[in-house]
Amino acid sequence: MNKYVAFIRAINVAGHATVKMSNLRAKFQRAGGSEVRTLIQSGNVLFEAPAKDAAGIVRRVGDKLRGALDNEPEIMLRSVREIEALVKSAPFKDFDATRGIKLYVVFLSRKPRIQPALPLISSREALEAVRMNNREVFIVSRPKKNGFFGFPNNFIEEQLGVSATTRNWSTVTKIANLARSQADG
Repeated sequence: MNKYVAFIRAINVAGHATVKMSNLRAKFQRAGGSEVRTLIQSGNVLFEAPAKDAAGIVRRVGDKLRGALDNEPEIMLRSVREIEALVKSAPFKDFDATRGIKLYVVFLSRKPRIQPALPLISSREALEAVRMNNREVFIVSRPKKNGFFGFPNNFIEEQLGVSATTRNWSTVTKIANLARSQADG
């Protein structure tokens, strides 16, 4: 059995597309996933499955969610090994998140057709894409003039022409730690 993380786009955001995590876990179990766990309410699901079944499980869960959400859910699938490699690569080692910035990882649905020159910058949203892997973009967000932080998802989707979902760096490291603790337990 291999371990995976499913990142579901745009659920439980500002009261829209509300899905209880207990229901989400049940959907993954009925679709064939085992050892299903969720982290936070934003659609982060850890599960185990044979490698040949993981994409099918995600597709079946998406079919079930479509009926509940009245739209097509986007689910970005990554192996736990990929998440652990992201964390180990320390993409934000040159940035101190306690210094008034927020750090994000944008998970892309597929590799973009063109590799953009970095950094990608949105002055209006106070965002800077500082690094990019195969299907992940690493973002530094600074306070805008109004004091709020820019959120990178729309910016990256527009720039790369790829659907995506965004997670705070601390959430990504928590997911890696949760997967590690499951392996140790």
